[in-house]
Amino acid sequence: MDKVKFTAMKDGDREDYEFLTEHEIEYASKTAERLLGAMVELDESLSGYQVTRLGHSLQSATRAWRDGADVDWVVSALLHDIGDIYAPYNHDEYAAAILRPFVREQCAWVVEKHGDFQKLYYAHHVGGNPHAREAYKGHAYFDDCAIFCERWDQNSFDPDYPHEGIEFFRGMVEEVFARKAYDPAVIRAGERVSLTDPTTAEGRNA
Repeated sequence: MDKVKFTAMKDGDREDYEFLTEHEIEYASKTAERLLGAMVELDESLSGYQVTRLGHSLQSATRAWRDGADVDWVVSALLHDIGDIYAPYNHDEYAAAILRPFVREQCAWVVEKHGDFQKLYYAHHVGGNPHAREAYKGHAYFDDCAIFCERWDQNSFDPDYPHEGIEFFRGMVEEVFARKAYDPAVIRAGERVSLTDPTTAEGRNA
């Protein structure tokens, strides 16, 4: 059997759906590889900055790594703008949807909302609301998103910043996307983990 028998889903039987499940599991196992390929495509997306979108993403992830952040934060920083290719008007939600099954709830929320938090730095120049983040005031992850934007996002457009390359992060991306999707032990709903760890950062910057 190399294809299902049905042409309408309601006509499928157990054999069809067991066959599809096997294929879906195999396909999902290559998610990290496809995402790393998509990251390279960021070089062909939005231009005008002093660095490419890939360069920006690598700077963000490098800053996170050098701050001693854990793997969930580093991979979230790397992928936070991956939506720029296909979802330029809601790139933050797009990236969060990719990450949400495989990282802490905290990290997915920060990625989902970072677009509004970033407006603090530029919206007043283009007729937007620089205080859009205030809509989330009091949320458990509000401060985390503010730190994410200040330390790793808004400042990662520097052509002179010595960042790591995509291969440096490959193992981390593979680790995250090899996890069981929506595993409560991974999602850790309501839990906060610091974005920075001075002790770990010291070792990584040695």
